Amino acid sequence: MSLHSATAPLPLTPLTSATTRSTLDIARIRAEFPILRRKVHDKPLVYLDNAASVQKPKAVIDAISECYTGYYANIHRGVHLLSERSTLAYEGTREKVRAFLNAASTQEIIFTRNATESINLVASSFGSDFKPGDEVVITGMEHHSNIVPWQLLCQRTGATLKVAPFTETGELILEEYERLLDSGRVKLAAFVHISNALGTVNPVKRMTELAHARGIPVLIDGAQSVPHLAVDVQALDCDFYAFSSHKVYGPSGVGVLYGKKALLQAMPPYQGGGDMISVVTFEKTEYADLPNKFEAGTPNIADVIGLGVALDWLTAIGLDQVAAHEHALLEHATRQLREIPGLRIMGTARDKAALVAFTLQGAHPHDIGTILDREGVAIRAGHHCAQPVMQHYGVPATARASFAVYNTHDEIDALIKALWKVKEMFEL
Repeated sequence: MSLHSATAPLPLTPLTSATTRSTLDIARIRAEFPILRRKVHDKPLVYLDNAASVQKPKAVIDAISECYTGYYANIHRGVHLLSERSTLAYEGTREKVRAFLNAASTQEIIFTRNATESINLVASSFGSDFKPGDEVVITGMEHHSNIVPWQLLCQRTGATLKVAPFTETGELILEEYERLLDSGRVKLAAFVHISNALGTVNPVKRMTELAHARGIPVLIDGAQSVPHLAVDVQALDCDFYAFSSHKVYGPSGVGVLYGKKALLQAMPPYQGGGDMISVVTFEKTEYADLPNKFEAGTPNIADVIGLGVALDWLTAIGLDQVAAHEHALLEHATRQLREIPGLRIMGTARDKAALVAFTLQGAHPHDIGTILDREGVAIRAGHHCAQPVMQHYGVPATARASFAVYNTHDEIDALIKALWKVKEMFEL
């Protein structure tokens, strides 16, 4: 029997301790999100597209508004009150990110536009001395953001991209990953923490240990992990870690790159311009110290401040509690989805985060998404910027429902009811 059939067992392992049980007041949490009160096509909004972007609590919205209405000015070097206050709030977020990731220093925290730019920064700067014969190892379940930058790097330098495969259940074949590391030519291993297309939680600590045992630096794409589980970059011992604000209850247009200080110091700048310099003459430029060296130009000041508020908000709730609640949602959804004839779940890893990707025989995922939208249910339909994953399963696209701390069991029930309506409309 296929592990992806509607009747196949789906082992689920909580992301937190088995003794952790959520005691969150979800109604109170939902009340903090103004958008969740709106209707879509005269139906209550059921927002299940959280892996793409989560909604924002009022505290984040208010913080951004307060910045623009109360003290906005360009940061750094300004001696007037507004600039000083903006600088203090902006750099305060850097400390919040440092604490959130348990980095050793704020010098290791670089602000970017998103996780995609963070990865591109590493590919461009850390990869600047790659040469023909060098190799970069990734996995087959990567988002395009952790594939295309390395392809571009390989095109520029003559290096080669190697891909570690995964099983039909969506789990990395660790032995094949380790075999790729043994070539003696690998300059970097880059892999996703949680797959956005499958929900798989990769064994990133073990993967990092295997790479480091061979002297290979590691980059982890944490875009899908930071909203769902606690991340300690020192415990992981990764060399780089990337995530996006918009997936962790913050505004879009802001990303974070964590990098070990010694590596960042040795890397050339990613972009040139204001604020990343110490001294400029027409003959040469001396670059600023970390982290400014990698933050050229005027940044997204208000939204960086918003990210800091989002991290405060999430930390106050507690990531263990978030993980426990989301795992309960995942179990509830998986049980009911398995009862729908013709529905195939993509990704049944033993360790899995709060999303379910699926197909329904006889209905294209885009049609599923359109019909669900008319019922007020927002999901994602497409290849999820992970086309190699779709190719692995022989499908053009999947429908994906992904969960956040503000989602409820009733909303899962609304999803299931809408899917039965899809079957009815297509006479499946």
